[in-house]
Amino acid sequence: MRRLNLNRQSLLIGIPVLGVLGLMVLAKSTTIVPVGHIGLIDTFGNIANRVLSPGLHVRNPLSRVIHLSVQTQEFKETTQAPSKEGLAMEMDVSILYRLNPEQAKKVYETVGPNYVQKIVLPQFRSLIRNTTAQYNAQEVYTTKRQTVTNQIRQDLSRVLAERGIIVEDTPLRNVTLPKNLRKTIESKLQAEQESQRMQFILTKEKQEADRKRIEAQGEAAAQTILTQGLSDKVLRLRQIEAMQNIARSKGAKVVVLGGDGKNLLLQP
Repeated sequence: MRRLNLNRQSLLIGIPVLGVLGLMVLAKSTTIVPVGHIGLIDTFGNIANRVLSPGLHVRNPLSRVIHLSVQTQEFKETTQAPSKEGLAMEMDVSILYRLNPEQAKKVYETVGPNYVQKIVLPQFRSLIRNTTAQYNAQEVYTTKRQTVTNQIRQDLSRVLAERGIIVEDTPLRNVTLPKNLRKTIESKLQAEQESQRMQFILTKEKQEADRKRIEAQGEAAAQTILTQGLSDKVLRLRQIEAMQNIARSKGAKVVVLGGDGKNLLLQP
């Protein structure tokens, strides 16, 4: 009887223990990949070809799952970059990038999880300086800013695409020049704007003068044609026609035309 009680007690103790052990094994056999991440299965240093998508997955309890973000990341950089003439410019540049899921295994095996510090940032900083060195400080500060941005993005995309990184954009947020140079450039730009404004005014005045000249020429030509066409006989005929119209009006009886020594009597 006593032995039976011991067996029952052992059974009552063993069931919860087995339950706990079962839960532990189940927890080791499953993994959850967060949203915006992928999972790489590492079994004693061997990375499986299968990449886990976000969600719940069953795995080998002896394996570990490495989570890598594939969301868009932003890194802001403030650096000193040279211009074509050798001047130092302070530039605020950002890089928007993300890991290519299809090359995540290659990136992890060849670079590791800290690929940003090893390949993204060094390439980014190097290309900024290489690009700005192709342009004058004034161009970077004014007209060529978008050109510089596009070139950095294109060159960086080409370099990092081979390493499994997708570059989305590299916006140039701000360019700061030495104070004296900045004042010189701003004064030059102001002078150019004033010159353009004066050129616009002169062009407008010239167009108005041309318009008036053409209008005067047209009026003179019309007057010449009219004068040449009005001979004495034509004028006399027009006068007679006008008086005839007056004579036919109500209340008019007699119209006498004269002034040239000849009188003309018109009756209705």
